[in-house]
Amino acid sequence: MPNVWKEYQEKNKDRFLNEMLDLLRIPSVSAKSEHKADMLKCAELVKQRMLESGCDKAEVMPTDGHPVVYGEKIIDPSKPTVLVYGHYDVQPPEPLELWHSGPFDPVIKNGKVYARGSADDKGQFYMHVKALEILTKTNSMTTNIKFLIEGEEEVGSPNLGKFVAANKNLLKADVILISDSSMLSMENPSLDTGVRGLSYIEVEVTGPNRDLHSGTFGGAVANPVIVLAKMISSCLDENNHITIPGFYDDVVVPSTEERALINKAPYNEKEYKDDLGVKELWGEKGYTTYEKTGMRPTIEVNGIWGGYQGEGAKTVLPSKATAKISARLVPNQSSHKMTKKLLNYFKSIAPPSVTVKAFEHHGGEPYMTPIDSKGYKAAAKAVETTFGKIPIPVRGGGSIPICSILEKELGIKIIFMGFGLDNDNLHSPNEKYNIENYYKGIETIPYFHKFFAAP
Repeated sequence: MPNVWKEYQEKNKDRFLNEMLDLLRIPSVSAKSEHKADMLKCAELVKQRMLESGCDKAEVMPTDGHPVVYGEKIIDPSKPTVLVYGHYDVQPPEPLELWHSGPFDPVIKNGKVYARGSADDKGQFYMHVKALEILTKTNSMTTNIKFLIEGEEEVGSPNLGKFVAANKNLLKADVILISDSSMLSMENPSLDTGVRGLSYIEVEVTGPNRDLHSGTFGGAVANPVIVLAKMISSCLDENNHITIPGFYDDVVVPSTEERALINKAPYNEKEYKDDLGVKELWGEKGYTTYEKTGMRPTIEVNGIWGGYQGEGAKTVLPSKATAKISARLVPNQSSHKMTKKLLNYFKSIAPPSVTVKAFEHHGGEPYMTPIDSKGYKAAAKAVETTFGKIPIPVRGGGSIPICSILEKELGIKIIFMGFGLDNDNLHSPNEKYNIENYYKGIETIPYFHKFFAAP
């Protein structure tokens, strides 16, 4: 069948690409209420494409927020069932002035598709829809395939847990397959063995009851921007080790063997720095880049503002300053526990000259998948078949909040099979997805089903 698969893909590759571009043109930004109609439009298109690609059943199903799209192709209830998870919602595109083309006007340049959602996650989940088409049109399905494509991943999947709990029988499967991650490179393919968790909070510091003249009051009244900056800087010591009490209490330290395995992955520090436009790297002392970005917890400031930000100068002492702060978590850290620690820390260190409000946005648990499972072995064999190399097992640095909930509710393991790259500008201006990676994913995924169904 492999030759037939490749022939079918080659014959239809232009259509496969154009269909993905159609999805990218819809501004399905879940975080913004003005895009509610766009969310539904995108969900309906995903449903339509599922049916066209071979699903016997597909429907847009409501939640307390944006809807999910469910689809299925059941060939034999006695055969293994693979549940494909993905999301059709995307991050807000701002700042718009930094895009070299419209975020929802896909542009192909140097073999890359530039658009919001191209790699995260429309281009990646759509590989599975096209893989289904190849399997159905060549009459070579070996597994049942179900799709669960949600519309709230980028806001923490607040309603999906309830949906999954209410639809366990509908979603019943033997393994969950997710392409919402990256690999090291096309030359050195990898498979994620897990993702980090997330705690996300917002901190607001208030000083005087109004903006003040910085000359008349400066030096006598606390400046909230300075206070907030000091509070944030207190989170790290001189070795960039997090100082928040109890932050590392539950961290599972990777074994020597696991550290050695991930550090075997090819790594060119100069290329890494040049791509990012930085002169030196940063981070917690005593760990390599791969360890810092996958195995260790972190704390980051995602946004900070206060005072005058318009053109020219305005000498004010601001009334308020605000920051959005997130922590990436590793096994066995609990997002609920860590969020509470973060909130309590910022409230407790506030000087009496200001008042502090701190609240949670969303969070998610870290997740690990065993590399000795049938699902991981099937994915590794599939990648080896099409890339000609055994994939390197690595830990992903990002977060997929729903993972732990899916396993808890459905009782099955998750396999990460991402085809993006770390330089795809996820959540940033000029997000892109290499067309080569898109096609390679479509080529590889059918092998996963073949190997997973094998005795």
